[in-house]
Order: sequence, then structure tokens, then C-alpha cells
Amino acid sequence: MGDRRKMNASKGDHKKIGNGEKENLGQWGRAWEVDWFSLASVIFLLMFAPLIVYYFIMACDQYQCALTGPILDIYTGTSQLSDIWNKTPLLNWRAANIYIAWVSFQVFLYMLIPDICHKFLPGYVGGVQEGARTPAGIINKYEINGLQAWIITHILWFANAYYFHWFSPTIIIDNWIPLLWCANILGYAVSTFVLIKAYLFPTNANDCKFTGNFFYNYMMGIEFNPRIGKWFDFKLFFNGRPGIIAWTLINLSYAAKQQELYGQVTNSMILVNVLQAVYVVDFFWNEAWYLKTIDICHDHFGWYLGWGDCVWLPYLYTLQGLYLVYNPVQLSTTAAVGVLLLGLIGYYIFRMTNHQKDLFRHTNGNCKIWGKKPKYIECSYTSVDGKRHYSKLMISGFWGVARHLNYTGDLMGSLAYCLTCGFDHLLPYFYILYMTILLVHRCIRDEHRCSSKYGKDWRLYTDAVPHRLLPGIF
Repeated sequence: MGDRRKMNASKGDHKKIGNGEKENLGQWGRAWEVDWFSLASVIFLLMFAPLIVYYFIMACDQYQCALTGPILDIYTGTSQLSDIWNKTPLLNWRAANIYIAWVSFQVFLYMLIPDICHKFLPGYVGGVQEGARTPAGIINKYEINGLQAWIITHILWFANAYYFHWFSPTIIIDNWIPLLWCANILGYAVSTFVLIKAYLFPTNANDCKFTGNFFYNYMMGIEFNPRIGKWFDFKLFFNGRPGIIAWTLINLSYAAKQQELYGQVTNSMILVNVLQAVYVVDFFWNEAWYLKTIDICHDHFGWYLGWGDCVWLPYLYTLQGLYLVYNPVQLSTTAAVGVLLLGLIGYYIFRMTNHQKDLFRHTNGNCKIWGKKPKYIECSYTSVDGKRHYSKLMISGFWGVARHLNYTGDLMGSLAYCLTCGFDHLLPYFYILYMTILLVHRCIRDEHRCSSKYGKDWRLYTDAVPHRLLPGIF
């Protein structure tokens, strides 16, 4: 989910040709120049995003996840800001050791354990794979072993929980706020390092973008694919691990804490664990496909991804499970089945929409979608190296219903996560609000890029498929 959850059309997206017309270029990445609105947004996020995360986690830790609790406490004079700060544990060596061990282990699995899952899992694409062509014309190679890393990590987790007992399954939530400080340190350290690296020793200077504005460069990134050596790719590592591998472990730790506190695990907690595990496993099963998505193909690596993947993702994408630790909810059978169906149908739409596009691309349109040969709009563009390229935009199947129906499915799944928590508090619904804003914004910026890239051909496509997310509405 994007992740994840940056980019404006570049000034150089058009090239003058002989007859005086402008021909669209295939341009990737964020803006060359920064407008005042973008700069204000960047500064706002740099200032307040860490505080938002801390506020939400502290509200759960000290106020049973009541979002207005800390504010009302201060307003009524019950507590001073310093008292609230003192209520929450700060960084300690135990949390630091846990976090260092965790990140180091994921680096070890990423760098030193080549993938073997693709050799015995039918349909799974792993091992060494090529990414999309960068603006400089580079095609990077990646070791796709995220699913293997996830499997090894969880085998060890369950082996510890049931046999070895090296540590308590509640270790994550028991150190949750000190671990937040560790995650912030790593997020800022990585973001600062790649900024310095872009100036002093970039992986590929032709894939760098400098705006002249420090804050924008720091947040949105300068390098397209910062790397150390041949295989350690910052963007792939931090987008997928350690944050997303941790996602399911965090939920398991929440479930263990609920068992410890109340003697049972509620069906709502089970639903959160199951539905979000489906998404996480799907992410790693399709990690090779992920190389062709907007996160890898178009975003530069800066604070937005570096800090966001270390802090924002693991702490705010898991709010439903944290809420259920402090506010256990036992859903009726009907409600539980309804939430499960909403989540699974959303996942089906999300996955099948992406599968149709992937099938269409791999077969160059020589396939069947919903039992028929797919229709498409043929588009052309010129890359920055002056070469003419051709693309086909499908207008059949789910892609004929709406231009981003995969996002619609994603939002259905996001809503299902939130509905597991009932309706007593607003905090668990932050996720669906955030994902709606993120994906609508992503729709708009992706289409802005496509409009610049394909020109009049893109208009033909939008005429054929007029709606973005909801047929007849938006």
C-alpha cells in the first residue's frame, strides 16, 4: 500500500522537433524545479510527520488510542506537555540492540542469501531480475529474494515462540516507543547519507536531479537508484525490508500481547493479522513485478522513502492491531464475515487488475482478457536519449472499467482493516483516510506524467476510459 504512498512534470518533458511542434518525451522522476506549494508541503511534512507518528503512538500508549486524549489533557490542565513526554519511555540500549540486530539480519538475508524459492515455487519469479530503464538509459539488476527473507524470518519467529523461547513474542510492542526512536535515527541517517552521496559519489550522475532547494532535495531525493556496490539498492531494500517484513511480525506481537492481557485473541485481531498478511505475502510474491511500479520506476530516493519506510509504514500502517491491543473488539459472526469478504474482494480486484496488465504486457496484447482479445490504445513517446518507443494502453477487462481500479481494490482492503476496530474511535480510520489521499494523489500525478509522456495519445485513452477510480463517479 503504498507503500507507500512527489512528482511534477519536468520542465524538460518536451523536445523541439523539425516542424516546430513539441514531441513528448518519456521522462521519469520528480520535478527539476520547485513551486511554492510543493516547497511548503515538503517543509510541513519534514516538520510535522515525525510528530504525527509520535502523537498517534503515544495516544495509544497513554490514552487507550483516544485521538483527542493528549490535547484534552493539556487543555484542561490535567497534564503538562512535559508530563506527557515523561510518561513515554525514551531510547534505551535494549531497544537499540533489538533494532540493530533486526536491520542487520535483514541486510544479511538481502545481500548474502541468494533466492532459491523461484526454483521450487511454481509461478513465483525470483532471483536476479532486471528493472525498468532509468532516465539515463540504465537497466539495473536486482536480487529478488524478499519472499525468501520473509519466510526465513517468520520460521524463526514461530520457532522461537513455540520451541526456543529466546525472547517473548510481545518483544516488539513491549519496546514499541523506544523502537520508534531507533527507527527515526535510521530513517534520518539513511536520508542524510544518500543526500551526501548524491553530491560526492553518485551511483550514476545522469540519474540525479538537483533543484537548488535543499529541503526539496532532501525530502524527494536526488539519486534515482542509489547503490552501494553491485547489489545493495537502497530503494528496493528500504521499500520492502525491513519495514514490510516487520509488518506481519508487528501484528503477531500485538496478538501475543492481547493474549497476555486478556487471555484470548479476538476475531478482529485475527482478521487484521490475516488480511494484512495476505497483502504482505502478495507484495513479496510479486516483488519482481514491483520493479516496474511507480515507486521504483519514477521516485527518487530521499527522506520521503528513507524515513517513510523506516517509520511511517511500520508505525502507522499497523495502527489497527495496536488499537485492538488497548481496545479489544469481538465482532459478531456476520460482521466478521462481512469484513473478511470486503478485504478479500478488494484484494481480488487489486491483484487481478494488476495481473491483467502484466499479462497484456508480457504477451504484447496477444492474450484473452475476460474471454476476449483485449482492446488497446497505441501510444508513442521519445525518451531522453532521442529514441522512439511505443506502448499499448489496454482498455479491456478491469482496465476498461476505470483507469486505476487496482487502487480501488487497495482502498477496499484498507477499509476492511479499519472496520475490524468498530466505530468507537477515529484513530484506526486514519489508514483509510491516508490511503485515499495517497492513491488519489498518485492517480493525479501518474496521469500528469502520462499526459506529458504520451500527449494526444493519452487523451484518446482517457476518452475511452473516462473514470479514474469509481465508474460513474470519479
